[in-house]
Amino acid sequence: MVRLVGTLLAAITALGVVPAPAQAAVDFSGTVKLSNCSGSLVRPPSSAPDDKALVLTNGHCVDLMKPGQVLVDQPSDRTFTLLGGSGSQIAKLQGTRLVYATMTGTDAALYRLDKTYRQIEQQHGSRALELSAARPVAKSEIRIVSGYWTRIYSCQVDDFVHQVREASWTWNDSLRYTPSCNTIGGTSGSPIIDAASGKVVGVNNTGNESGGRCTMNNPCEVDAVGQITVRKGTNYGQQTYGFAACFAPGTRLDLSLPGCEVAKP
Repeated sequence: MVRLVGTLLAAITALGVVPAPAQAAVDFSGTVKLSNCSGSLVRPPSSAPDDKALVLTNGHCVDLMKPGQVLVDQPSDRTFTLLGGSGSQIAKLQGTRLVYATMTGTDAALYRLDKTYRQIEQQHGSRALELSAARPVAKSEIRIVSGYWTRIYSCQVDDFVHQVREASWTWNDSLRYTPSCNTIGGTSGSPIIDAASGKVVGVNNTGNESGGRCTMNNPCEVDAVGQITVRKGTNYGQQTYGFAACFAPGTRLDLSLPGCEVAKP
């Protein structure tokens, strides 16, 4: 059978027809619903099954934080609703610590739960999504999975934006989506999943709703020389590969690690 498939692929390639790249099956597995946002159960590349699990969402889903503000290792009793692959609610997960949160340079937050990855998988049949350590690629297929709305958006990474500015916040090297990812309120914190690998490459956070210029709910783009562009109806997310270098074994945040370049207190 393998030979037959290989022969068929060779014949197709010879005819100039290139098969579409394989894609991971993306559903609601590993996503969570917050009271005001979406999020996902994530594991850094350095994590192990018996490490306490992490949840990824936006910094603004914690609070509208001041520019320059970074929260690290704060107590938390936040509850998350874990979804199954079909989008059904399968469990309540309890957060114990706010590991990290900021709206400076990026818009991201990470919570630690009271259960390990192994416990969650054994008790609820749900695996965490892997946090990619690689920068995503322009024009790659992505899925934005909202646990709040149980909706999956399909589009591409349109491009990377030097800075996205909204009110007093500035986010660097942001992801801009192609139009079919027309995300709405409540999708904040949704994981941006690379369709080929199934790994998390970003976190959805904002969009220009009415054509305003760099105002609340109307972010603008700022290029390297300071030129401002407004794209009404365009939506954005923040890359997360930088967090992979910030975790030591045991899902322990260590902002002093080499390559960890997220904002620090």
